[in-house]
Amino acid sequence: VVKGKKTESDKFAGAVSTYAIEALMHDGKALQAGTSHYFGDGFAKAFGIQYQSKENKLEYPHQTSWGMTTRLIGAIIMTHGDNNGLVLPPDVAPIQAVIIPVAQHKPGVLEKAAELKASLEAAGIRVKLDDSNNSAGWKYSEYEMKGVPVRIEVGPRDIENNQCVIVTRHNREKSFVSLDNLAATVAEKLTEVREGIYNKALENRENRTYACTTLEEITKALNEKGDGFIKAMWCGDEACEDKV
Repeated sequence: VVKGKKTESDKFAGAVSTYAIEALMHDGKALQAGTSHYFGDGFAKAFGIQYQSKENKLEYPHQTSWGMTTRLIGAIIMTHGDNNGLVLPPDVAPIQAVIIPVAQHKPGVLEKAAELKASLEAAGIRVKLDDSNNSAGWKYSEYEMKGVPVRIEVGPRDIENNQCVIVTRHNREKSFVSLDNLAATVAEKLTEVREGIYNKALENRENRTYACTTLEEITKALNEKGDGFIKAMWCGDEACEDKV
């Protein structure tokens, strides 16, 4: 995101100052993702809100307002999602890793999957084992759509070879990894997903941020590019802001 302070004409009415974060979606559209306001004591005086201070005097409190709402969920969907569904940052994903048993009707598969689940839970990873009767292919699509960062596939042949398949959601890359110390490997993959989606979003923002020095350049960038952010100097004078 780009973070900054709103101008006097653009701040919340009655606030002393307003701060905002602006995000860029993957299709080039901008989204005001969150705003925070410092009200001073103006609203407290208007509504007669007081408190008793340590000096035993009635004082007006200084207040703030924090605009962190469900809009941020939309920002996550539109910044990181793709045609297969959600792509969730691991820190906020309800399920960080899902275990899909392959050929789960065969002896030992579900037991090994449950063992792996327990080891990941012990390491503090939010993990789900899907042992439902749906096909493995159905499960792959289901958890891709839900944006689960890491998918772990384990079947009879994997167990024989003391390995499993890990697929990372953001780039759908597959890797064969040892079952020994799987929790540490999954933790590394979660970091990989976080860095991958962050860097992709950052690259998108940088590629769609156009530096301009004149009003003519701003107009040209808007007409030719049609998306993204425009970055320009500003003297702080409201008349110049009105002109833009």
